[in-house]
Amino acid sequence: MPLRAFLALTVVLAAMPAAGGPAEGPVRVVSMNLCADELVLRLADRAQVLAVTYLARDPRGSTVAAEAAGLPVTRGLTEEVVALRPDLVIAGAFTTRATVGMLKRVGSPVLELGVPADLDGVRAQIRQVATALGHPERGGAMVAELDARLASIVPAARPLRALVMRPNAFTVAPGGLGDALLRTAGLVNVAAEIGRDRFGQVPLEAAILADADLIVVDEGAPGMPSLADTLLHHPVFRALARARKTVSIPNRFWTCPGPQLAEVVARLAAAANAQAPRP
Repeated sequence: MPLRAFLALTVVLAAMPAAGGPAEGPVRVVSMNLCADELVLRLADRAQVLAVTYLARDPRGSTVAAEAAGLPVTRGLTEEVVALRPDLVIAGAFTTRATVGMLKRVGSPVLELGVPADLDGVRAQIRQVATALGHPERGGAMVAELDARLASIVPAARPLRALVMRPNAFTVAPGGLGDALLRTAGLVNVAAEIGRDRFGQVPLEAAILADADLIVVDEGAPGMPSLADTLLHHPVFRALARARKTVSIPNRFWTCPGPQLAEVVARLAAAANAQAPRP
């Protein structure tokens, strides 16, 4: 189909009212971002959800893989989303920009979620999505669940120095959500002190010289080696890990805002409190 004809068709489709359903509140919701998927699938009625991303079904990176089973998925293409005729599209700050731009041009209601920098931002985003879905009470309940779990965690007895080494040697930058989780667990993020390149990656030499008490790595899937984890298998890094307490946390637990973030804080604090003082 020629581009001009496709654009005309999308405008017509977007302007057509969805069949059935009440006039108030979104009844046809499409999520275009994994973090949006997680909040939508936790907060919306299943009947509201037209589609989520294909990432939502992958248990290696998603905390809602079971909830996503059986739902249609998209890969972020404009024609996929427009064909569903949603009355609310929820996207992330880095969701396919061309698609988001096109959806706005044809008049589709788009809610773009930012990237929270701290737990207050997480709480606000949960409430924002719940309200947009027409279920503000569910957002309040989720925030209460998160806060109750956080309140039950015993922070590190000593302010241990923690170094996070995620795939491809990425760490958590000071001032971001990962940094906030470390501080909530009572830890000191040594990324504030050591050298990082402009992408947030930590050179092996900097990791060695950081003199961290606790090394935080991703919990890899058994039998699924990855080039992204190459540095973690380097002999020097292995020696560092043996000399320090190492805690593995699944990547899916701290990728997106949600109640699962409390599990990250709990594991960090437990690892710190199990760490014997250095001689």
